[in-house]
Amino acid sequence: MARLLYTLTHYLLLPVLLLRIVIRERQSPGYGKRWWERLGWSPRIPGDEAPIWLHAVSVGETIAAKPLVDALRARYPQVPILVTGMTATGAERVTTLLGDKVVHSFAPYDTPDIVSRFLMRVKPRALLIMETELWPNWVAGCRRRDIPVLLLNGRMSEKSAKGYARVRALSRPLFSSLSWVAAQTDPDARRFADLGVRREALSVSGSIKFDAPLPPQIQENAKAWRTEYCPGRLIWVAGSTHEGEEALLLAVHQQLLAVFPDLLLILVPRHPERFSPVAELVKASGLSFVRRSGGDVTLAGVQVLVGDTMGELLFFYAVGDIAFVGGSLIPRGGHNPLEPAALGKPVLMGRHVFNFQVICDELAAEEALVLVDSEQVHACVLGWLSQPEERLRRGEQGRRCMERNRGALQRLLVGIDQRLGLSRR
Repeated sequence: MARLLYTLTHYLLLPVLLLRIVIRERQSPGYGKRWWERLGWSPRIPGDEAPIWLHAVSVGETIAAKPLVDALRARYPQVPILVTGMTATGAERVTTLLGDKVVHSFAPYDTPDIVSRFLMRVKPRALLIMETELWPNWVAGCRRRDIPVLLLNGRMSEKSAKGYARVRALSRPLFSSLSWVAAQTDPDARRFADLGVRREALSVSGSIKFDAPLPPQIQENAKAWRTEYCPGRLIWVAGSTHEGEEALLLAVHQQLLAVFPDLLLILVPRHPERFSPVAELVKASGLSFVRRSGGDVTLAGVQVLVGDTMGELLFFYAVGDIAFVGGSLIPRGGHNPLEPAALGKPVLMGRHVFNFQVICDELAAEEALVLVDSEQVHACVLGWLSQPEERLRRGEQGRRCMERNRGALQRLLVGIDQRLGLSRR
């Protein structure tokens, strides 16, 4: 009955979802591209082998999934891989990162007829979901067709668990139907078990994000960029920022310029549709700035570089001396701090980090990351700018923490081998 009510609600929302595509297309050209795929008309998969369906909802999950896709392609070259996502930016990252190694489709809306159409066209041998993007009719449709559903790199915050618990009549059958959940941490695993995941279908694998390799020569390229465009300058990077954070960070930057007048802030908003509004915000602050989309230009006299391009955040972290990771000064749960840590940068975040709580706690215990309130950002950045030895020490602590926690990818591959019964070539 609970899933029936959920499904009826989803049907009622379909016109709104389709209207949203039209509106978002005006704001973010490309969002409405291939809209029919969202209604289940996915691309045909070439070849005779049933594909693996991998769902990665966001750009972050897509990046994290790349090592897994590469490993699956190496182990099972005969098996196609279909990657689904929800956004145009995610689709762009799939194309950039994975190219013709995979087929991409926008994910189907979660109604029985759309899901059935999608499954009939794709005929997947398994559904692999990154982190926590669970849809009741997806799982039910796969269960009816004996398609295993594996939740990989599973993450379940306390806040999310409470939300699922409030609709237990809907969520419990959903979680109990999962073939395997590879949770990132012990607390994640306990929450999954409380929500109905069977004990025999539950493991702790660690986070695959610790296994993400750095692009070749990224450090060398970052050093060369600094030498050419801002030699001798200190740089701090604010990445994946949200509305409500940029204004505060710009105010902090103005204070820091009184002590370090040649300091550069690289400000990278999380969502592309906010690139222009953030540029206008910087302009209104009175700080001199350029937009990265304008290409490589001299940064002499420039106080803020607005990172308004896609796919360059990791490079900007490599360029910087200090990294602030956004979505954390406001209650969004924070974004991935492992990327700057892997590059040996000291990391600063607000206290709203429930999406990465265990990882942040571990980095903080190693003194590679500091969690601050809004009013503490200035003092923390000022302290690190004034103490280069402390910056380097904290950055090295983060790099060592990354190395110690690698291995989740191999554990995921072993679990996939066991549950899919595929023959390796």
